[in-house]
Amino acid sequence: MEDYKEQFISFMVESNVLKFGDFTLKSGRKSPFFMNAGAYVTGTQLRKLGGFYARAIHDRFGLDFDVLFGPAYKGIPLAVAASMAISEMYGVDVRYCSNRKEVKDHGDKGILLGSSLEDGSRVVIIEDVTTSGKSIEETWPILTSQAKVNVVGMMVSLNRMERGKGTKSALAEISDKYGFPTDAIVTMADVYSCLGRASQKDGTPVLTEERKQAIREYYAQYGAEEYKDLF
Repeated sequence: MEDYKEQFISFMVESNVLKFGDFTLKSGRKSPFFMNAGAYVTGTQLRKLGGFYARAIHDRFGLDFDVLFGPAYKGIPLAVAASMAISEMYGVDVRYCSNRKEVKDHGDKGILLGSSLEDGSRVVIIEDVTTSGKSIEETWPILTSQAKVNVVGMMVSLNRMERGKGTKSALAEISDKYGFPTDAIVTMADVYSCLGRASQKDGTPVLTEERKQAIREYYAQYGAEEYKDLF
């Protein structure tokens, strides 16, 4: 695992973005972990976060694209932070774009924030995490109604590696349905491997044996078919 991925995992935990315990997801599933990108609230955190996204996007998709699109609402700061980081780290200017939840009918009219979209625009979609694929179902019609864009790929911060609507992961289902590649900065297998050997300041393990067992049981029940036997 690359160093920056281990650093990102530690960053998520330190920022209280990735938590372990007992959580009920929107899907109704009982999960032993939960990720909330809304917990990134400081300028320092957002600057670091943008850097991690920039590195992952560069490594996976390259930088030959025009627009970084972040679906409202959590995708807005992600797109802004990552586009700034791409400029600082690689000297490449990409535009940011997001959608509004409602169409604005005065002033800066329309449904988009930031850059406009044009036919042929090469777009990378950026999100926090995808569990069911609902977000892209909402934003895909907006993207395609604005222009004939070319989606280069989609990057999320964490691949939960669990089943979406079928037997594959949500990211795999999105790729199959819409025809563009998807990826994540890290996967839950990365998290399990990294934190499984990490300790807190008081010497206690970050992932106790009880938590490890809960994660293994969760994936035995909900794990995507392409990630069988990883836990």
